[in-house]
Amino acid sequence: MSDLLKIADKTYHSRLLVGTGKYKDFAETRAAIDASGAEIITVAIRRTNIGQTAGEPSLLDFLPPEEFTYLPNTAGCYSADDAVRTLRLARELLDGHKLVKLEVLGDPHTLYPNMIETLAAAKTLVKDGFDVMVYCSDDPIIAKQLEEIGCVAVMPLASLIGSGMGILNPWNLQIIIDNAKVPVLVDAGVGTASDAAIAMELGCQG
Repeated sequence: MSDLLKIADKTYHSRLLVGTGKYKDFAETRAAIDASGAEIITVAIRRTNIGQTAGEPSLLDFLPPEEFTYLPNTAGCYSADDAVRTLRLARELLDGHKLVKLEVLGDPHTLYPNMIETLAAAKTLVKDGFDVMVYCSDDPIIAKQLEEIGCVAVMPLASLIGSGMGILNPWNLQIIIDNAKVPVLVDAGVGTASDAAIAMELGCQG
């Protein structure tokens, strides 16, 4: 595995992606991101102001896109149409930014992905010129289909979002990694540093 993480046409020294939600304010968000050393930050477009709400503090003022790679995501979207609409808005707000994280949820309690809607959204977004990183189930067939559609990275869940249960199915994850020609980054359910280490040992790139 290379020391650098390469996604689409850009390389990164850090393999850690950090979210920007659930902090007290944007100043605390900035402090946490700085402490983490992360270069890629995820932004829930439906929950975080990056210019769509005039007159309110904007994340852009605290985490300038010149310093960090923004990864707008579709948290809270339950259909392909909503996800596509949200990421087109993000592209407009971020002056043509192409790298995005697609997630289409199927259930509000488990936050498990709806893979039928995810596949549909991925096809539309790739055709529309986006570089799509995609949250998905740990189904090796689905993961390969997303790669073949043109996604630049697949992000299978380790376990349910927010559960902290770690990697529940390392065998499926290993199959995904062995068959992938794009980066595989484990997403959701990582509760400890040792969970992240296990993912890396399996061959995940982040």
